[in-house]
Amino acid sequence: MNETNPLDLASQLCSRLCHDLLSPVGALSNGLELLADEKDPEMRQRCMELLEQSARISADKLKFFRLAFGAAGGFGDMVAADEPRSLIDALVRNNDRVTINWALGLAEMSKPAVKVLLNFAQLGIDALVRGGTLDIGMEMREGAAEIVVRATGPKIAFDPTIGKALDGSLPADEVSSRTAAAHMLCLLAAQTGGGLQYALSEDALVLGAVLPEG
Repeated sequence: MNETNPLDLASQLCSRLCHDLLSPVGALSNGLELLADEKDPEMRQRCMELLEQSARISADKLKFFRLAFGAAGGFGDMVAADEPRSLIDALVRNNDRVTINWALGLAEMSKPAVKVLLNFAQLGIDALVRGGTLDIGMEMREGAAEIVVRATGPKIAFDPTIGKALDGSLPADEVSSRTAAAHMLCLLAAQTGGGLQYALSEDALVLGAVLPEG
């Protein structure tokens, strides 16, 4: 497995977070400018609604990033399964083209499992550019957490370099902000003695992980 410099990986992850937050935060800035100049009561109300939506999206993304990439301060060694579930549901709250089906067979999970689950879900959502279904499942079996995320829909979009980052075959000097999260998952799985795998077809992307616990 190719390991990138920790500082390089951190900078690439920061670039990814900034990119994902730029749109909702930029919408907040634009909305405030419009609100300052707008005199019509109905249009001001519409501006307020857009500001509230952008603020909610920004907050949802920050909460997601906190667990998906950060140290998850404030949580113990185990995290209630409802926490990542609510964060993933929030990502598609305003996207009526994506349906999520859940099958979580446990009440809580370790932080590494949470990170894998959240990032797999993000990859699955990103793959559904034309909408579709996201099936998310997790269970404990023989002392290991088994995670499966399956995205099905027309014209699945999945960058092959992300797949290489997941399986550890992407050269360290080719890790970018686009592949940094997948590379992080690969390192995380290796540290736990587990592994990742994926399967891709024209209408489905399946992501799987086995993470030994304890």
